[in-house]
Amino acid sequence: MANMRVFIYLSFDGTAYHGWQIQPNAISVQQRLTESLTMLLRQPTEVVGAGRTDAGVHAHMMVAHCDVPDNTDLSLLCHKLNRVLPSDIAVSRVVKVVPHAHARFDAQARTYHYWIYTRKNPFRSHYATRITYSLDFDKMNEAAAYLLTVSDFTSFSKLHTDVKTNICHVTQAHWEKVEEDLWRFEITADRFLRNMVRSIVGTLIEVGRGKLSLDDFKQIVALKNRQAAGDSMPGNALSLVQIKYHPDLFL
Repeated sequence: MANMRVFIYLSFDGTAYHGWQIQPNAISVQQRLTESLTMLLRQPTEVVGAGRTDAGVHAHMMVAHCDVPDNTDLSLLCHKLNRVLPSDIAVSRVVKVVPHAHARFDAQARTYHYWIYTRKNPFRSHYATRITYSLDFDKMNEAAAYLLTVSDFTSFSKLHTDVKTNICHVTQAHWEKVEEDLWRFEITADRFLRNMVRSIVGTLIEVGRGKLSLDDFKQIVALKNRQAAGDSMPGNALSLVQIKYHPDLFL
């Protein structure tokens, strides 16, 4: 029987998972989705995601592609997936795409949010990082704006990864006050390196604390040295929120 390619749109709470990608000795979101599809379709089904979220990182939108039999009822497949997947993974839709569509390589832009809060609050701690010192968000936004002029993000990349290039194009990066004690960092780029957002946030916080000047921040970028940048922030406060594709991919 012939197959058709589909994009699966899903969201997940990453707390219980060792990231998106299948791991030899840990549970991942990709593994759970692969197992569910293989069971429902009654054939081995390989799933490719739009990116690799790290352990504990969440996704309000993740996209994965796979091939399913031509006669598959996609709305019914969506319904069945939600019945068999655990409660911390939800599928919003399954859509047909052109045969060569690739969830990762065809993504034109991705947007992440990183959340920090300043007042002790048990209802924020699961999805945000508490900061106990004062921050100058104007200075942090000055430094964040500089990222739009940068192409090489080696200083914010995890070491010893298998990527061929550390070139990324950031199109937006800014901090926004959402509530009196809650701030959100939003960053959009064509691609992200492993650990990139969390290390950028950690370095921007050093700027906000007054430990780094804007010139220091620019120098860190120029050094192309991960050890020069700030600490990587906890993963639980990071969420993948949007992935954009060209409309021509969809049938």
